[in-house]
Amino acid sequence: MRLLEPLALGSRVAPNRVIFGPHETNLARRRAVSDRHVAYYEARAAGGAGTIVIEEASVHASDWPYERCPLAPDSIPGWAAVAQACHRSGTVVLAALGHSGGQGSSAYSQAPLWAPSRVPEVNTREIPKWMEGADIAAVIAGFEEAARSAIGAGLDGVEINGGQHSLIRQFLSGLTNQRDDEWGDDRLLFATEVLGAARRGAGRDAVVGLRLSCDELAPWAGIVPEAAAALAASLAATGSIDYITVVRGAIFTVSATRPDGHVEPGFNLDLARRIRAAVPAGVAVIAQGSIVDVGQAEWAVSDGVADGVEMTRAQIAEPRLVSLAAHDHARIRPCILCNQACQVRDARNPILSCVVEPSAGHEATEPALGASGGGGQSLLVVGAGPAGLECARVAALRGFEVRVAFREERPGGMVRVAARGAGRGRLALAVDWLEAECERLGVTLLPGHEVDVDEVEARDGLIVLCSGSVAGHPTYAIDEGAVVHSAADLLAGASNQVGDAVAIWDPIGGPIGVSVAERLRADGVDVHLVTQDLIAGNELSRTGDLAPANVRLLQAGVVIEKRSILRRARAGAVDVEDRFTGQPRTIEVAALIDAGHRLPADGLWRATGGRLPRAGDAVAPRGIYEAILEGRRQALALAAALHPVGSTA
Repeated sequence: MRLLEPLALGSRVAPNRVIFGPHETNLARRRAVSDRHVAYYEARAAGGAGTIVIEEASVHASDWPYERCPLAPDSIPGWAAVAQACHRSGTVVLAALGHSGGQGSSAYSQAPLWAPSRVPEVNTREIPKWMEGADIAAVIAGFEEAARSAIGAGLDGVEINGGQHSLIRQFLSGLTNQRDDEWGDDRLLFATEVLGAARRGAGRDAVVGLRLSCDELAPWAGIVPEAAAALAASLAATGSIDYITVVRGAIFTVSATRPDGHVEPGFNLDLARRIRAAVPAGVAVIAQGSIVDVGQAEWAVSDGVADGVEMTRAQIAEPRLVSLAAHDHARIRPCILCNQACQVRDARNPILSCVVEPSAGHEATEPALGASGGGGQSLLVVGAGPAGLECARVAALRGFEVRVAFREERPGGMVRVAARGAGRGRLALAVDWLEAECERLGVTLLPGHEVDVDEVEARDGLIVLCSGSVAGHPTYAIDEGAVVHSAADLLAGASNQVGDAVAIWDPIGGPIGVSVAERLRADGVDVHLVTQDLIAGNELSRTGDLAPANVRLLQAGVVIEKRSILRRARAGAVDVEDRFTGQPRTIEVAALIDAGHRLPADGLWRATGGRLPRAGDAVAPRGIYEAILEGRRQALALAAALHPVGSTA
């Protein structure tokens, strides 16, 4: 595979063309690259990553965009530790350096934001400070000193951020640079000065890369692909950079840089090809943009689209991606592009993790899954959703003899049902992989097998209940003659007759209600999405799909019934009430689809006295992440109970 061939980056040669790119993790201790970072990056280096770019560090104290954003002067010991850990695997290790400018936050610094011009930050509406000459000089000097420190810490080089959240992009773009001095007359000047400073700080023997937004998706004033090719060529001609990573997005299109599964993987490949054609061969071009499948990555480098491929989310989900690509491609754990646990720059400030690999971000504390412990002990797992399959997989790795009993024809539980919603197809890859791994490990799958109390009482062995969830209780009245279906039944195919107009009740504001609305509208059904919030899919803000989802719904013709509470389902209509004023109104529809909360399917647990261990939705219906994590923890706990002495669990 060409993807696994060496890649020249200036003076360094990476062992392959797969890059683990910079991304927010919240793994820092205060503002320093930490021991958690070391374990996180070391796992990807050991898994074969050719190049690792450490989470971006701010080069100047005026930039503090999120709570645990690294600061370059504070990160020198951490950089050194990451370099030492990852160099053992032959990985090229770089420090990402940047300044968020007007796209930062004043919440932590309690000081004004710095930006080229007084353009309000889109999310907070905050007006930044127009940077004075001394401010500009201080930031440029900060890049030089940070690059010098990174090389002194033993790193191979630095990557300068001129992409999505970056002061450099703000100087390059007419969207955000409205100055009438030399920094506005020549919008390349700031980028050129920063790259020159970074090269001086790093020295000629180090790698200097540039992350560059080549399409701001705002053609009225922003950088467009045609102009980006000339821009990239001009910056390459300075002689300061060894590679360019091609990204997209800007102040008005924050979600475009790393969208969820509604956007096709590899969305930037045509853009990367354009930049590859514009810059000299000595400057490598790296493709980025939801590239999570090895086959697509191999095609990109083999076809000359780019010299290397950034596969960041793919390696969060599967740290061993590169080594498995070389020897056992089918075993690569898939990234499902959900953004549910790996997008951390939000109000919750979570530590980065991964829905399908919850050890991500917790490598320093999570036990090894392959250690012994089961000793051939028999284990019955009831339920084959993500919790049950993960419990079975990990228990089999620990030496248990595992059987999984489930009512359905195929394992996967509610994940397989949810995957039938519009734009949600990749979800099924998570349970496909778990099913394949269970079969590889010798787990016995028992479809169509419903476990009852008698079987539990007669069993001489361990049992874990991963029995999933059931529809919750309606919070509204249902009149005789009303047609009401749950969203799960609709997606599962049990409720196909909904008529020509439906109301979807979505008290959660999550992806299910939105995906059902999109699916039904695509089938020609008139859809009213009823939400108690001021915007549809309120919880999608966590995944970056909030604004795109509302655009899709409106473009499809879905009627969004905002700030509305469902009060009654009647034959041919639903009654709703304004959440704030109490004003009632009626929506004429043939059926109601309830996308509301679900409850644990805990009948067997209660019938057996509440003594059996449970995991996932059987405890409390939540997401795939919690289900997989709890299924794993139950298997580890069983192994530890059998062999507590010296156990890593």
